[in-house]
Amino acid sequence: MCCVAVLLWNCSSTKHVPDGQYLVDKVSINIEDSADVSETQLFNYLRQIPNHKVLGFLRLQLATYNISGSDTTKWYNRWFQKLGQAPVIYDQSLTDISANQLQLAMINKGYFDATVKVDTITRPSKKKVNVNYTIRAGKPHKVTSITYNIPDSAIYDIVMSDTSVFNLRPGDLLNRDNLDAERTLISQRLRNNGYYSFSKEYITYIADTIAGSKEVDLTLVLNKPTTKVDTSIITHEHEPHFVKNVYFVTNYTPMVGTNATSEISDTIDYKGYKIVYGNDRYIKPQTLEEKCYIQPLKPYDASAVDRTYEALSRLEILKYINIEMVPTGKDMGFQWVDAYIMLSPGKKQSISVEVEGTNSEGDLGFGVGATYQHRNLAKGSEVLTTKFRMNYESISGDLDGLINDRYTEFAGEVGIKFPKFMSPFLSNDFKRSMKASTEFALSLNYQERPEYTRIIAGGAWKYNWANRQNTERSTFDFIDINYVYLPKSTLSFIDEIENPLLRYSYEDHFIMRTGYTYYNSNKRIPSASPLQRYSLQPSIYSVRASAELAGNLLYAISSLSNQKRDDGVYKLFGIQYSQYFKAEADYMHAINFSSRHSLAFHVGGGIGIPYGNSKVLPFEKRFYAGGGNGVRGWGVRTLGPGSYDSRNSVDNFINQCGDIRLDLNIEYRAKLFWLIEGGFFIDAGNIWTIREYENQPGGVFKFDEFYKQIAFAYGAGIRLDFTYFLLRFDLGMKAYNPARNQERWPLIHPKWSRDASFHFSVGYPF
Repeated sequence: MCCVAVLLWNCSSTKHVPDGQYLVDKVSINIEDSADVSETQLFNYLRQIPNHKVLGFLRLQLATYNISGSDTTKWYNRWFQKLGQAPVIYDQSLTDISANQLQLAMINKGYFDATVKVDTITRPSKKKVNVNYTIRAGKPHKVTSITYNIPDSAIYDIVMSDTSVFNLRPGDLLNRDNLDAERTLISQRLRNNGYYSFSKEYITYIADTIAGSKEVDLTLVLNKPTTKVDTSIITHEHEPHFVKNVYFVTNYTPMVGTNATSEISDTIDYKGYKIVYGNDRYIKPQTLEEKCYIQPLKPYDASAVDRTYEALSRLEILKYINIEMVPTGKDMGFQWVDAYIMLSPGKKQSISVEVEGTNSEGDLGFGVGATYQHRNLAKGSEVLTTKFRMNYESISGDLDGLINDRYTEFAGEVGIKFPKFMSPFLSNDFKRSMKASTEFALSLNYQERPEYTRIIAGGAWKYNWANRQNTERSTFDFIDINYVYLPKSTLSFIDEIENPLLRYSYEDHFIMRTGYTYYNSNKRIPSASPLQRYSLQPSIYSVRASAELAGNLLYAISSLSNQKRDDGVYKLFGIQYSQYFKAEADYMHAINFSSRHSLAFHVGGGIGIPYGNSKVLPFEKRFYAGGGNGVRGWGVRTLGPGSYDSRNSVDNFINQCGDIRLDLNIEYRAKLFWLIEGGFFIDAGNIWTIREYENQPGGVFKFDEFYKQIAFAYGAGIRLDFTYFLLRFDLGMKAYNPARNQERWPLIHPKWSRDASFHFSVGYPF
């Protein structure tokens, strides 16, 4: 690896630069005056920038390109050129365009007197050139007052109904982006209140300035529509539009291009909506009416169109959705439009099968899995999903004292999702306003092991919400039941398990929980506008939070019914049930310095508190530390809790779980070349227990000690970005180890076999 780095470093950066031309080596922007403009933002306006540098000094892509020879008929030369990046050759015309773009950018931000000077420093002997753009911003123009010239009183009342969200305010710079944002906001507000044909082009500004002054009196003018008849210009009034008819065309074929205004036949009227079916009446009128917010004989509302798109997109039977509004002219003194909602069905059913074989020290086995899905079970886009899996593995050797001579597992799950909020005792209007889907699921897992036979059963009833962009999601687990039953086991199997945490996961137990999960992100979706798609999003964040309660209802029933305790706990049908509270939250923030450099931060934490009928959290609900998404200097379940000293992760992994979690991460990410990205990270965190447990000495959380028990790690990684998924290879090294009786500062005294941990994962860690 070092040899490759030296080779790339020694490759001449100007190998493929023709004589008489120059490689763009450095480009800088310097703003002389104090201005409310970031130099980093202005780099987006440059038409020519140097080749990408890794870590700020190594042009890895250019060096890769320069490995190639000039003979492009040879495949390896073409391959290196494809992997790398060609040298950026200085172009005077692109420099002139860049200077002009910088000046326009400053003017758009309110600096009307801005000038741009370009200095180039050439080094003929090295065939390189530096380009420096010096910007004299001058004093900006500021808005001192805003007047709204809107003659129509009805429109004026709509526009001024909520001025708190306006983008323009006295004292602001005369920023053209803000001016345009104000036009968009007002246009959208009017379109949401009936003015179908209104657009932001009807809004203009008049800027009144005094000679020599930078203060601007701004007037927003809302112009009337005009038409040209012969040589005359006729002025009209803006008129609100009403929706006359709403058509659902259920057999729309995009490739054929069915015309929305074509003659409609075979139409069914349902609650004022007209539904056009083809040969297959695959969806019920009731379902379409529930998902439609465009109402006949009501004023046009652009937001209702968006809500209809969002609601229909939750129907998985639909493959294509398009809504067209067609003006039909004036009638009875009103302007009318017809709404055509064009729908195309997707595939109703699908089935997938998975087969795998295993060989464990000569014992052969196999696994078979099948998934069946029906996306329109009762013609309401109800999604039925059934899963089945079977695993079998033979075992050899001494079977004396065992109850099973094989490993066998049968797992089944059936679930149905309704694209609406389903609940008794609530009005239809309330259910419709919730815009949620409802899921019911049942699962059963039957396991045969040499030492025991175990049955795990579960049931769930939950609700899901998501916006159209899927950037904000919520899940409410109304009820989630999990039951573990051990009908058979060897005489000594349970007795030999001394650890209470491990014992609990095999004993009969029952969990009935309620939970809520929330996710929010500002990350742009791939279907954004072309301008957004290719522009850099400077900052991306995501928030995930969840909370759950278990056992409270059962505990209340047990207490009120004066049920007797068994071994100090209440039981349901002879089985102890868990009672606890658990909450956790994670926040991620990524700063994109450029399209190739970013810095990501992550902070996360959680707490679980057993109480009432439980002295310890269920094993599957406890937190663990280490691994590819935690503190990467440790493997999964090999860190903590607290200062717990674990020497053998195989024997002690069951003890390395806790009730409190803390994660802190920072990671620098850089695109290197081709599909390859690099990452450098520092991780910190640990887990702790709420109470003192005999098998976890040093694991309890204490306010005056926990900060001394936060582990630190550092490392680097290589990632392969295949656009739709990312493969991650991270190497973490311990820096500070809080475990008792172990090397406290591996950063100072590193040892590869002790301190290194390799991780392979899919996707970024946060």
